[in-house]
Amino acid sequence: MKRSERTPHTCVFGLGWGDEGKGKLVDLLCPDFDYVIRFNGGANAGHTVVVGSEKFALHLLPTGVLHEKAIGVIGPGVVVDSISLIGEIDALAQRGIDVLPRLRISDRAHLVLAYHKIEDQLSEQAAGDGGKIGTTSRGIGPCYADKMRRTTAVRFCDLLDEKNLRARVVAIVAKKRAGLEAMFSEPRQHGAAAQSIAARFTRGSETASESLTADAILTDLETARSRLRSCICDTTALLHDAIDAGKSLLFEGANGMLLDVDHGTYPYVTSSSTGPHGIGPGAGVPPSAVTRLIGVTKAYSTRVGGGPFVSELKDAVGDRIRERGHEFGTTTGRPRRCGWFDAVACRYAARISGATDVALMHLDTLGTFEQVGICTAYRVDGETLTTPPASAARLERAEPVIEFLPGWGEDIRSAHSFDELPLNARRYVERIQSLLGTPATMLGTGPERTQVVMRNP
Repeated sequence: MKRSERTPHTCVFGLGWGDEGKGKLVDLLCPDFDYVIRFNGGANAGHTVVVGSEKFALHLLPTGVLHEKAIGVIGPGVVVDSISLIGEIDALAQRGIDVLPRLRISDRAHLVLAYHKIEDQLSEQAAGDGGKIGTTSRGIGPCYADKMRRTTAVRFCDLLDEKNLRARVVAIVAKKRAGLEAMFSEPRQHGAAAQSIAARFTRGSETASESLTADAILTDLETARSRLRSCICDTTALLHDAIDAGKSLLFEGANGMLLDVDHGTYPYVTSSSTGPHGIGPGAGVPPSAVTRLIGVTKAYSTRVGGGPFVSELKDAVGDRIRERGHEFGTTTGRPRRCGWFDAVACRYAARISGATDVALMHLDTLGTFEQVGICTAYRVDGETLTTPPASAARLERAEPVIEFLPGWGEDIRSAHSFDELPLNARRYVERIQSLLGTPATMLGTGPERTQVVMRNP
């Protein structure tokens, strides 16, 4: 079969602050693809897929590993907590899914180590209630920071260099100890947790994952080497060979465009490029090779952690959305902040990402509301804005301009086509589509992997 006759290389990514329903969509599309690739983020991401009566929550593994046909790839742009990854692999094995033969990990990917998580936690504590970013404390930011520092980073190719690994880790741990003690050793500022830094670096702790001694770090790395060695390879070469062979590639973005380190609500963002522009550095594949870009959003807006959220509902309506949508973090379990659909932020994300399609998920969650709202503009400092400003402080002061539409009082989970949806639900979708300027070609109507309506607007 010629390449032009096959499914185009595709990227599924979030248009919001994460948690949009990307995992379900990737799972639905997987049968048409040969490779499913993670290209950014780390264990701070969480994708949930419901298959029949079973729920699968994945953090580092590409969602595609749930399909026997697909090869799952963790690209060089991902930061990998190897112990967490092994835990995911073992959990799936206990449920009868053996992913190791179908998993490939880039030898250029960086490793999240115990000291990254400690640094993450202490940084949040030191920031105080008013300055917290809302990190998941999974060590993602500190690992990406080491990636840029270069001299304190450990990659999977280093993991395989047994001759030099010990000396490298001993030197890094010495630097980390000095740095963390200098930043966080003042008890009056940073509390009891900071006082334990020196002890962790000298005596360790009861569990290796909480210990910061060089020996404990090396034990984790040796576990990773023995368990994951068969998966480690040059994934960039692997994917280019796959393209040359006419295989179909599905790129799975983590987090969302509004958490992008360059384009999101900075500094309340993650530490990677979360949209299709991250495919180049994060997978080694030219973004121009990926021609279908599916931006995923909910029919309302949610956010976890700190940061501005203009359309947030801090009332019974927001609570009702949260309960109906089961809005609790896959990774952290934290309740998500909920609000009306923010067309300003979503249009911005769709434009800068070049989205060719929009998948509007969780439409069923709004099924019992008498009216549903859409934020169409922001009012701040005497101005009306239709594009988010760069300043987080200015966004915090903004008030939403809400347009209300009639709701629909019907359960839409049994709908199989756009025409089977209630009239008001169709009008809501069409209004969002017109505001975004991008066709809404997929509509989530329930939690099951099959409860997605496909349409050609």
